[in-house]
Amino acid sequence: MNIYVGNLPYSVDDEELKNAFSGFGEVDKASVITDKYSGRSKGFGFVEMSDQSAAEEAIKALDGSEMQGRNIRVNQARPKTDRNERR
Repeated sequence: MNIYVGNLPYSVDDEELKNAFSGFGEVDKASVITDKYSGRSKGFGFVEMSDQSAAEEAIKALDGSEMQGRNIRVNQARPKTDRNERR
């Protein structure tokens, strides 16, 4: 399952994000999204977990929880949509 994590502190990196979810099961991948020019975090990321029940448990437990002074938003990621409407 692909999980969206929003409202992340800008200081959080991939490893810290992975560690936050690893207590619930095996994390296949954790990525904090960064600006391609500055390299600075955009404040959100994605976590991939292969075990569906572990992923659902992590979402329930971590949504609204505090990470470095910020309440993070955690939910199942929606599929990426085409952005061709922008010209």
